[in-house]
Formats: sequence, C-alpha cells, structure tokens
Amino acid sequence: MSYGFLDIAITPSVRSVQADMGAARQWEYFEGDRESDRFTAQEATFIAQRDTFYIATVSETGWPYVQHRGGPAGFLKLVDESTLAFADYRGNRQYISTGNLAANDRACLILVDYPRRARLKIYAHVEKLTLDADPALTDLVKDERYKAKLERIFRLRLAAFDWNCPQHITPRFTEDEIARAVRPLHERIAALEAENELLRGRLGD
Repeated sequence: MSYGFLDIAITPSVRSVQADMGAARQWEYFEGDRESDRFTAQEATFIAQRDTFYIATVSETGWPYVQHRGGPAGFLKLVDESTLAFADYRGNRQYISTGNLAANDRACLILVDYPRRARLKIYAHVEKLTLDADPALTDLVKDERYKAKLERIFRLRLAAFDWNCPQHITPRFTEDEIARAVRPLHERIAALEAENELLRGRLGD
C-alpha cells in the first residue's frame, strides 16, 4: 500500500533506525492508501490561512538549510491542486535557499497552525521564475502593499504532503488573534463602564 509522503521520506537508513527502535512493523504493514499528490479543500483552506512557513533545501555539499518565510495570510498561493507559488522579495542578499534550489530543486515545507496545533508537511520540486516568465502568476502572488523589491517567483510542484500529529506543538497566538479573542471582553467592559457612569449620574441627581 502507498503512503505518499513516507514513500519519499523513508530510506534504507530510516528503516534501519525504525528497526532499532522497534517501530518497523508499524510502517511495514501499513494498510490503506494515503496518496497525497493532490491538495484537497482541507489543505487549500489551511494554506490560505498561513502567514508563515519554513522551507528546507540542501546544498551541493550536502548541508541542509532551513529558512523562515513570512507575509500576509495567504501569501503562499495555491495555484491548482498540485501547484503552489510565492513571491520572493529582496532580503539580506545571501541567496542561500535560491542557490541551493538552483543545484537541487527538492524542498520540504512545514506550515504550522499554532493555536490549533496542526502541522502540514510538503515535499515539492521548486522552480525559480523571472517576473516576466508568467505574468499571470506574478500578478497572483505579488502584494502591492508590500514595498520591498520583488526579485523572482518560486513555483512549487507538489510531490507529496502529510499531516503531523499535534504532539509537542505549543499553542501560540499572534497579536491579531489575541485582539480578536479579547474584543468581546473589552466591549463588555466598555458597556459596564458606560452603565456605571449613567448610574453615578442618577445618584448625583
């Protein structure tokens, strides 16, 4: 049976460690297909809500590099059921991820929803595009509100994805998420303060 993501991730050395840890049978006799080369509505919604992700690449010397990417929620765009894309703006000009991808187009992304303790892993082949290579795609991913210099577009062809368990994910919340959560409390406090002022006024009469 197929288990999309693990079909890529599990190598002979991984199987050796699984055997050493007594976990080999758990995956050797996995029953059921988990083909994951097409995003569903569940992944589409999850991706559209994210304002950050981590991307791992590997250099010619074999060293991995993990980079954090952030932007407005939904800056990582779902182009179709097997394609993602995002705009690459000028940063510190080290170009480590970009250089790694020029030599090896494989990448792994991790997207985390900290409040809900959900984690999506994505294997993809990444293609670097100039801004005029696909004008429609450039228009889709660029954000006119962001004033940094747009240098290139990255298009990601899905190889496989998988959902992780929530174990060990510590819930964290953004300022906006906290503001939305406490807004009813602030509104209630304001209403009570207004009511107190009204009552004080009546007592003063």
